[in-house]
Amino acid sequence: MTITTEPAPSHRDSAAGSPAPLPGDGREHGTVSAQALTKLLAWLSPSFPVGGFTYSHGIEAAVEQGLATDRASLIRWLDGILRHGAGRTDGMLFAAAHRAVLAGDEAAFAWAVERADVLRATAETALESRAQGQAFLTAVRAAWPLAGLERWDAVLAATGRPPAYAVAVALAAALLGVAEGPALAAYLHAFAANLVSAGVRLVPLGQTDGQRALAALDPVVHRAARAALAAPPDDLGGRAMAVDWTSMIHETQYTRLFRS
Repeated sequence: MTITTEPAPSHRDSAAGSPAPLPGDGREHGTVSAQALTKLLAWLSPSFPVGGFTYSHGIEAAVEQGLATDRASLIRWLDGILRHGAGRTDGMLFAAAHRAVLAGDEAAFAWAVERADVLRATAETALESRAQGQAFLTAVRAAWPLAGLERWDAVLAATGRPPAYAVAVALAAALLGVAEGPALAAYLHAFAANLVSAGVRLVPLGQTDGQRALAALDPVVHRAARAALAAPPDDLGGRAMAVDWTSMIHETQYTRLFRS
C-alpha cells in the first residue's frame, strides 16, 4: 500500500484486464492518502462501535467441539474462514460494492446489497453481518460525515435490506477515496483480528500467542484479498461447511459468551 496524496489509480493493470496484484506484494495495487488512512484505521479499530467483540463466527462452538484447541488449530480454522468462507464471499461482495460506488452504478450496488444479505448459511452469521453493517453506517453518519452517502442510503432503503458489514465498509471506503485493494486488505485484516481476539478468549490463548496467530494469518489475508478482487461474479460463494456447521450448533449451545 502506498501512502500518497495523489488520486487512487484503477485496480486493473491494463485494459486487457490483467488480474489484480496481491496487496503488499511489492507492486503498487492502490493508493490511499494519509487523511483517508487514519479514517480507515479508526473505522476498523476495535473501538469503533459495531459490537464486533460479541461475535465469534462459530469459533465458540468449534472450541467446544475440539476443533480449535491451541494456536496451531486456531490458525488452521481461521485460514479456512478467510480463504473458503466469509473471507472469500464477503471479499467478493466488498469488491462488487466498492466498484459499483466508484462507477455510480446503483443497480450494481443494489445487487451487492441483496447478495450479501441472502448469502448467509446460518441465522447467526446473518445477524453478525447485518448488525455490524447497520452499526457501522450509523456511527459513520453520526461522527464521520461522508459526501455522497445520502445517495447510497436511498439505494439501501430501496432494496429493503440491511447493509452487510462488508458492503457498508466498502461503501464508506469508496466514498472516502480509498482504492479497493488497500480497503479490502484492511477489512479482511480487521475481520481476522476480531476472530483471533475471540480465539484468545475461548481457547484460551495468551496475548502473545494471539499476535503470533494474527501474524501467521497476514499472508492469508492478502491471498484472500487477491482472490476476491480477481474472481468473476459467477464464482460467488464459499465452501467452509465445517464453519457453517459450528455456527448452526452454536445457536443451541448451552453456555455461550458470544452471539455467533
